[in-house]
Amino acid sequence: MKHIRNFCIIAHIDHGKSTLADRLLEYTQTIKITEGQMLDDMDLERERGITIKSHAIQMEYTYKGEKYILNLIDTPGHVDFSYEVSRSIAACEGALLVVDASQGVQAQTISNLYMALEHDLEIIPVMNKCDMASAMPEEVEDEIVDLLGCKREDIIRASGKTGMGVEEILQAVIERIPCPEGDENAPLQALIFDSVFNSFRGIIAYFKVENGIIRTGDKVKFFNTGKEYVADEVGVLKMNMIPRKELRTGDVGYIISGIKTSTEVKVGDTITHIARPCEKAIEGFEEVKPMVFAGVYPIEAEDYENLRASLEKLQLNDASLTFQPESSLALGFGFRCGFLGLLHMEIVQERLDREFDMNVITTVPNVSYMVYDKQGGVQEVHNPGGMPEPTLIDHIEEPYIDASIITTTDYIGPIMTLCLGKRGELVRQDYISGNRVELHYKMPLGEIVIDFYDKLKSISKGYASFDYHQAGFRPSKLVKLDILLNGESVDALSTLTHIDNAYDLGRRMCEKLKELIPRQQFEIAIQAAIGAKIIARETIKAVRKDVTAKCYGGDVSRKRKLLEKQKRGKKRMKQIGTVEVPQKAFLAVLKLD
Repeated sequence: MKHIRNFCIIAHIDHGKSTLADRLLEYTQTIKITEGQMLDDMDLERERGITIKSHAIQMEYTYKGEKYILNLIDTPGHVDFSYEVSRSIAACEGALLVVDASQGVQAQTISNLYMALEHDLEIIPVMNKCDMASAMPEEVEDEIVDLLGCKREDIIRASGKTGMGVEEILQAVIERIPCPEGDENAPLQALIFDSVFNSFRGIIAYFKVENGIIRTGDKVKFFNTGKEYVADEVGVLKMNMIPRKELRTGDVGYIISGIKTSTEVKVGDTITHIARPCEKAIEGFEEVKPMVFAGVYPIEAEDYENLRASLEKLQLNDASLTFQPESSLALGFGFRCGFLGLLHMEIVQERLDREFDMNVITTVPNVSYMVYDKQGGVQEVHNPGGMPEPTLIDHIEEPYIDASIITTTDYIGPIMTLCLGKRGELVRQDYISGNRVELHYKMPLGEIVIDFYDKLKSISKGYASFDYHQAGFRPSKLVKLDILLNGESVDALSTLTHIDNAYDLGRRMCEKLKELIPRQQFEIAIQAAIGAKIIARETIKAVRKDVTAKCYGGDVSRKRKLLEKQKRGKKRMKQIGTVEVPQKAFLAVLKLD
């Protein structure tokens, strides 16, 4: 155990974590680097240049004549994938905190750092991209010293591109990060921190051994689910999985035991022996709290069961996804999914399409509200369709967040205007260093769900960084905005919105739908309504055949007779005709601006 070090790399998005990981792997001769970001093995990660999953890999390094085993976990930097980071941190004793020398400390750097400090990890500050012309090493060092309270000489200057400082990083990992603690003779306790589905081998769980030893062929059980298995194969994670006879305390590895059903593996569970079980489970992670909810429906109704199986397999690999069945009048049977944010939702939709060939419709994302009725009862509502009648509601509470935005002083004005437009309240502003300022806001989560992040990035030219935490519920004047087509409500398009925004939103939705719904043989009235009150209306005119074409001259009453006949036909058609809402319309409502 003295020669094992478990550590992860944490940083804000795009500060060069994965490139630095490549250099570490190259320097320790673990693998040959053939292209950039070797650990990002999903096509989606390569295309977008972001890390979505945390990746564990084992390196070997000889230092002062002794051989060390280093288990590295590369983590994502985007706020939507912070649950991946929290799981990686639970499997480590130390962390490399990477800060970009040209951008300095940003919002996600701070929140990931706090997460690591809560788990008592040893932090090694690394200043990356020091070879760039735009680097400001002195100023950024000041920021890191302010943040961590460390000495200047503790900060390692490095570059993921040129390989500068890689040797110092490896030495610091060995000297500063403590070796894992645990008792090899105690009953087996191993923490599951990730899992993947393999169509040939079943479910593969990744774990870290806290106490005891696990050998191939052992009879093991999962503590929380109580299910029992035989460890067909255990081993360590390099670029591929490498089988080993046994894994001892402090090791990070994988177990294959032919598990078929995805519900049996829970991230955060404990593996122990059947013959000599441990007394209690390891205290793993808190349950994930989804921020954004949206309905996911199969395009073909018969794909419902396939969609369920796909979501279960995806949940293994992405433990922050939650879902439950629901049905909608317009879209049939589907699932109500909980996501950590909009990027997370987009990635899940993309992965369903690529990995499982599932084409789905996603409804307008929203958050969960607490609805109090006049009898004093309370219910949680995720979907505007599940709202009680307005006459029964006493008041509604919506979730609020504590947002922190770090930006340069040039963009304070536009950012404040944006936050005020989203009903934000400024709590305080702190000057971090020079011209960098941190703004703290209290904001309703429902306002930032759809397009806040994109707007923030565009008005600050990409310089502002944003991070948030939930801050409970507050009463609010919310109304349910319904969209009616020919008097029929379309439940997939209804939204909950603040009363001040309702009129404007209703008008814009009607205008957008008028553009997108194709013309039919009959007239379509698109209306936005709050309860029984219509607040906006647009009309799509009917496509008409020219019935008077065969009248050339003669009395006007002949033309009138034909037009009246057509009018009666259109009226009858309107009563029985149904309006198909194209998929484009659901998506366009999200992008209303």
